[in-house]
Amino acid sequence: MDYFAGLDVSLEEVSICVVEGAGSVVREARVSSEPEAIARWFAALGLPIARVGLEAGPLSPWLHSELVRRGLPAVCIETRRMRSATALMAVKTDRVDARAIAHAMRVGWYTPVHVKSAASQELRLLRNRKTVQEQRVALDNEIRGSLKAFGIKLGRVSEARFSEAVARAIGAVRPELLKMVEPLLKLRLELRRAYAVLHRQMLSAARQSPICRHLMTAPGVAGVVSLTYMTGVDDPVRFRRSSDVAPHFGLTPRKYASGTIDRNGPISKAGDEMVRQALYQAAHTLLTRVQRWSALKAWGMQVAKRRGLRRATVAVARKLAIILHRMWTRGETFRWAAKEA
Repeated sequence: MDYFAGLDVSLEEVSICVVEGAGSVVREARVSSEPEAIARWFAALGLPIARVGLEAGPLSPWLHSELVRRGLPAVCIETRRMRSATALMAVKTDRVDARAIAHAMRVGWYTPVHVKSAASQELRLLRNRKTVQEQRVALDNEIRGSLKAFGIKLGRVSEARFSEAVARAIGAVRPELLKMVEPLLKLRLELRRAYAVLHRQMLSAARQSPICRHLMTAPGVAGVVSLTYMTGVDDPVRFRRSSDVAPHFGLTPRKYASGTIDRNGPISKAGDEMVRQALYQAAHTLLTRVQRWSALKAWGMQVAKRRGLRRATVAVARKLAIILHRMWTRGETFRWAAKEA
């Protein structure tokens, strides 16, 4: 008889539930959130475990790889589907969640999530760079909001001249406010320096990667887009068809069909948000800044005339996700014309 286990992972402890094929609970426990402790508990249990499920989360890549290395059949599952399965539960605890995951493993009602390789996990500088950038923008908005209370309006100012513009505007109206803003301006300077360091590291990683250099031959695709796409896809073989990449990153419309109702909604926005944003930026650059015409740009401009630039950019981003995957898997270059000469 096969047995199935569910892990509800938290920072300090993991709730474990093991069920049999018929659905009865065999054993429940709480152990430390360490792979060695979890593997030791299953070894002491001495039962043939068919699947061990854990939800995708911050600790999941590390725990999944370590449990697989220790011989446990670990499966990382999608969080949203498990959330819908437990939404109607009157009581929500770690023990109940572990039991729900174990039953999902037993009946097969789960969606496995691809766990990125160690090389992709090490390229966290993309996320770090984006975090620093968002913090700098938030700090700029905080400074602008503080000055508006005193009637000081900065208007449109470039990033490099922001501090200078703030000092000039305060000095002309309320010089005593400069002491209040100076600590924020110093913090902003440090954030800009940190962002510059991370940006250089990101560009260096893109230049050193043969895959990124190949993807950058496509119009609109630069270092940020290529590295984001490469780490997001991680393993191109996991997609059976190139057309599966666009739905994976949420670039295809939602659909609702029931009875006489059949309508398409906005894009699903599933999957990695950073990859989706990078593809959208690449598509926008292709349509608005790239001077050389291609079959992809011509098609996108035709869509823009009918549906508007925003929808055309999403459509081009969807096609670009497919094209980049084919370039990666087949080793082909970007085709500027619809047919090869």
